[in-house]
Order: sequence, then structure tokens, then C-alpha cells
Amino acid sequence: MPTQKRIYTAVSWIIVLWIAKVFLTSIPYKFSGHPDTMHIFSTIGSWMATTLSVDLGSFFAQYGAIVVGSAELATSLLLLSPLVLLVKDKMSGQSSAILRSKIHAVGGLVSSGIMAGAVFFHLFTPLGIEVLHEGKSDGGSLFMAAFSILILGLVLCAINLKLIKAE
Repeated sequence: MPTQKRIYTAVSWIIVLWIAKVFLTSIPYKFSGHPDTMHIFSTIGSWMATTLSVDLGSFFAQYGAIVVGSAELATSLLLLSPLVLLVKDKMSGQSSAILRSKIHAVGGLVSSGIMAGAVFFHLFTPLGIEVLHEGKSDGGSLFMAAFSILILGLVLCAINLKLIKAE
């Protein structure tokens, strides 16, 4: 089982790094009012205004990028926080493996929850799988990133729950 634990731990960190990369590299776009981001959130906001509530749609169009960006930033910090535990463990000779696994399990679920919303909006609103803005297409890259994190977040949770059980 020690080899399997090492593999699960390595896979866990690879998934964490992918999720954090996607989330953190999108932060400047979400917090700066970038035109592509404004297009995405205004498209969804318009859909919400006609489908759910005018007020909700207006709020989402105006503040959705900041709300989602804040959630992604907080989730990235949560997922990366066990790096501090690794440093502490190296200095003390102790192991925080169970705590790291718990943090990664929760972070995986939160990541999947955030991206479940993104996948929903790509599939069931005028946004679409392939985002078109000013005659340019993203080729479906935003949808694929969201879908990969939805699935990998669940994998992250599952493998870390297995690590917790193995302790």
C-alpha cells in the first residue's frame, strides 16, 4: 500500500496544480473587466434575466465575474494550503497527510461545484460550448477546462478519501 499511497498523493498534487493553474490564470480576466469575460457573464446574465429573474440576471451580469473569480481564488488557496503543511512536516519530522487529504477532498468537491455551474451555463444557455465573441471562437477551450475540473475535482475527492481510509 505505501506505493499506492505515493501514487495517489502524486496524482492528487497533479490535479491540484491543474485546477489552481486554470483558476489562478483566469483571475486577471475576471477582476479586470476584460471584454471576453464581460461577454460571457453578460450573456449568462441576459439569459438569467429572461429565464429566472431580471434582478438576478442584472446582478450576475454586473458582479458574476467577481463572485466566481473570488470563489476560484479561495478554492485555489485552499487546495495549495497543504504546501505549508509539507514545510512544517519537513521541519518537525511529523506527518500531516490526513489533514492534507481532508483539505484536498474538500477542495476537490468545491472545485467540482464551481465548475458544475460553468458546465451548466455552457450547455444550457446561449453561451454554448464554443464561446464566440467579436468573430473569434475559443474552440471550446473554456468548456473543456471547466469539464476537466468538474471530473478531476471528483477524482481528487475520491482518491483523498481513499488515502484517509488507508491511514
